[in-house]
Amino acid sequence: MRFCPDRLILLDRAENALFEIDRELRERWVGAQLVPTVADVCDLKRIGQLFDQYKPQVIFHAAAHKHVPMMEHNPGEAVKNNVFGTKSRRRRRKCIWAQAFVLISTDKAVRPTSVMGATKRSRSCTCNR
Repeated sequence: MRFCPDRLILLDRAENALFEIDRELRERWVGAQLVPTVADVCDLKRIGQLFDQYKPQVIFHAAAHKHVPMMEHNPGEAVKNNVFGTKSRRRRRKCIWAQAFVLISTDKAVRPTSVMGATKRSRSCTCNR
């Protein structure tokens, strides 16, 4: 928000988390145009509609599961979200107006031998190609 964007599209599949960040930003950045949007990054059709509608210039991608023990018990969900969600955004980015794609991933070093660690390595490789 310090860069004063014309509009900030907040996208999350978790309604409660989206509500909280929208409320916090509205309190801190009065007058900013915020668009809270419920969507799943793995839903290509929905994401495509949003990209076509808003034509983002910069995409900050932070959609990844973050709890190592939970993902060890749900490896399919970790792969679906952390790998395929990122790959689909990268592919779609080539067809839109975005000038930059910023992957935010801070926890892949927590346990690199875990399922989640492997999915985070895949995310990094995907976005460097």
